[in-house]
Amino acid sequence: MEPSRRIAHLDMDAFYASVELLRYPELKGQAVVVGGRGSQAPVLQADGAHVFARLRDYVGRGVLTTSTYEARALGVFSGMGTMKAARLAPDAVILPVDFESYRHYSQRFKAAVAAIAPAIEDRGIDEIYIDLSTIQEDSLTLAKRIKAAVWEATGLTCSIGITPNKLLSKISSDLEKPDGITILDWQDIPARIWPLPAKKINGIGPKAAEKLAALGIGTIGELADTAPEVLQQHFGYNFAAWLHDAAHGIDTRPVATHSEPKSISRETTFDRDLHAKQDKSSLSEIFTSLCTHVSQDLKRQGYQGRTIGIKLRYDDFQTVTRDYGLPRPTDNPALIRKAAGECLKRVALEKRIRLLGVRIGNLSQAGVPELTDEHCQTELPF
Repeated sequence: MEPSRRIAHLDMDAFYASVELLRYPELKGQAVVVGGRGSQAPVLQADGAHVFARLRDYVGRGVLTTSTYEARALGVFSGMGTMKAARLAPDAVILPVDFESYRHYSQRFKAAVAAIAPAIEDRGIDEIYIDLSTIQEDSLTLAKRIKAAVWEATGLTCSIGITPNKLLSKISSDLEKPDGITILDWQDIPARIWPLPAKKINGIGPKAAEKLAALGIGTIGELADTAPEVLQQHFGYNFAAWLHDAAHGIDTRPVATHSEPKSISRETTFDRDLHAKQDKSSLSEIFTSLCTHVSQDLKRQGYQGRTIGIKLRYDDFQTVTRDYGLPRPTDNPALIRKAAGECLKRVALEKRIRLLGVRIGNLSQAGVPELTDEHCQTELPF
C-alpha cells in the first residue's frame, strides 16, 4: 500500500458551457452546447434580447466541445458530432467556442486555488490536481474553502475528489457532479469504487472496456478479482499490470508542480473504430482538430517545438508512433498538421483505428523565430 498521501482532483463543472452561461444567464436551466464548425454567435436585438441558434438549424460537420447538464440528460456529450446531437436535442442552443474567455476564467480559478493550496499540477484548462498532504486542515473543510474561493473568483462551480492518490481522486471528482465533494480512503474502495464500470478508470477507453466486457469483466471490482495472468493473455504484460494496479486503487504518481514538459500532446479514443478510407472525412477533421489543440496548448504554455509525432492504436491494441523533425521550432497549427501528415504516410492504414494522437517535443521557450506556414498544406492518407 502507498504511503499516506492526500491528493485532490478539482474539475470545473461543464466549464466552457458554464462560462457561456455567465455571459448569457437567460440560458440557465436550458440545454446548451458549445462547438461545431462555424456555429453562429447570438444576435443582439434592439430590445436587448438575444436570438440564439438552435441545433436543428445547424448545417455542416463539426464536433461539440461541451454541453450543459440539461443537454447531457438528453444524451448529448462533448466529442459528439453536431449532426447526431441535433437529432437527439434539436431545440438545444448552440454557441461558438471562445477560448480567450475560457483561458481567462481558467487562470482565475487556478490562482484562487493556489492562494490556499499551492502544490498544483495543471492538467488542462478546466482541471488540476492538488497535493494537500502537508496542509493541517480536515479534508471537508479544506474542500469547501477551495470551492468557495473558486466561486468567488469566477462565479463558477467545481467538483472535488480527495483520496490517497491521483487515480482515485480523478474517479471521485466525478461521483457527485455538479458542485460536489467526494472524500474517500482505502477502506472506501470496495463500497464506492469497485461497483463502478471499469471504464470509469482514466485510461480504460471504449475498446478496452468492450474487450473486458467480453471477458465478463464489467466493473472495477470484477477487474480487481481477475487474475493478472488472465489479463496478460488478452492485453499484454504492461497494460495488464497497470489494469490490476488501477483496479486496486494503486497509483504512485506524484503531483508534478514545477516540471518542464518534455512534450505536449493531444489524443482521442474513438467511440467506434474508424477506417482510413471509409471514415476519411471524420478522421481528417479529428486529425486537424488535434493539431489545432496542440498549437493552442503550446501558445498557452509559452512553448514551441521541433519534433512532431503521431500515435495510432489499432483495433487489435497494437500501438505505433512516428516522428518528423523540423529545422526550427514552431507553434503554428498548419505546420504541425503538415509535419504530422508526413508521419501518417509512414504507417499502415489497412486496420481500423481506435486511438489517434498528435505530439510535439524538443520544446523550447517561445520567442525563437519560427517557420512560416507557406506551402504547408499536405494531402492526408485519410
